[in-house]
Amino acid sequence: MSNTLSKSGWNAWLRDRWHAGDLAPLISLFALLAIFTVLVGPSNFLNFGTASLVLEQGAVLAIVSVGLTFVLLTAEIDLAVGKIALLSACVCGVLFEQSFAAGPKGQSEAVMSMLPLLAVLSIPFVIALVIGWLAGALTVTSRLPSFIITLAMMFVCEGLAKYLTKSEKFNMPSLLKKLGNDGLWLGGLSIPYSAMLAVAVMLVGHVVLQHTRFGRYVYMTGGNREAARLAGVRTPRIVIACLIISGLTAALGGLVNAGRLESVSLDQNTELLLEAVACVVLGGTSLFGGEGSMPRTLIGVITFTVLKVGLNSVKIEGLTHFDLLRPFVMGVVLLIALVINGRIARGRG
Repeated sequence: MSNTLSKSGWNAWLRDRWHAGDLAPLISLFALLAIFTVLVGPSNFLNFGTASLVLEQGAVLAIVSVGLTFVLLTAEIDLAVGKIALLSACVCGVLFEQSFAAGPKGQSEAVMSMLPLLAVLSIPFVIALVIGWLAGALTVTSRLPSFIITLAMMFVCEGLAKYLTKSEKFNMPSLLKKLGNDGLWLGGLSIPYSAMLAVAVMLVGHVVLQHTRFGRYVYMTGGNREAARLAGVRTPRIVIACLIISGLTAALGGLVNAGRLESVSLDQNTELLLEAVACVVLGGTSLFGGEGSMPRTLIGVITFTVLKVGLNSVKIEGLTHFDLLRPFVMGVVLLIALVINGRIARGRG
């Protein structure tokens, strides 16, 4: 009797926990892997080199996508993440080349003390925190859509970045260069430090969302804000906190990316916003709030990065300008994947 009850309870838990919509992102990922394996060849695509490229190119996207997941779960949007990443890297680069730090072009970095380095690395996060807080506070007090507020903040960050750098290129600390370019070798697989950092950030985000009161409040705020408010949740504070988290992860992603490129200039992170949003949505997080998770976002990041790496590996004989068509092909594939995900997820009820 107890075995029957336990079995029926387990089956009920599975029905409540898993739905067809949860498998949609995985279906898209495996479909892309199969397609590129055929187009590129198993030995040329399914190898450690491709895996290392996916880890390297997906690290920054994963970090930024963590903050965006929090924001989208509250049924808000943050359009400023790309420019916050840019501004944070620009602030770091400009401070790094000041006389109190490493001097012009970082020539005195070898004799640079720990305190200036901490200031160079921490001030960008303070600025990102203030920007996130300001965007959240204006969103909840003005009652304007976060789309409008963060759009304005995007231009503010871009203007500040241009003013600080005067359109010049700045060097980055060696610590960030090492974080962005080095890694550990396990057999033939290179695991970048940036990918390890991204996994750590995603794990923290997962624990916060799934195992804390704040995480439950995030889901409640996005699922039904009025009901959450009546239940005692201070929804304005939740929205502000999520936009602050988004700003901080954007700053971290911007610093890691600048370290990977070993310098910062105004042409960085131009596509970061759209790519991060695509990753989160590909993973199945709802734009209307209340539905999504970090594991889903991780799958979305992997799917998007596999698409980028796969398209860069494809060569079509007789088509000499396929490079120019790659953005078009990526857009079409993304559109198909999102539509398929949406149709599968619609059968959840």
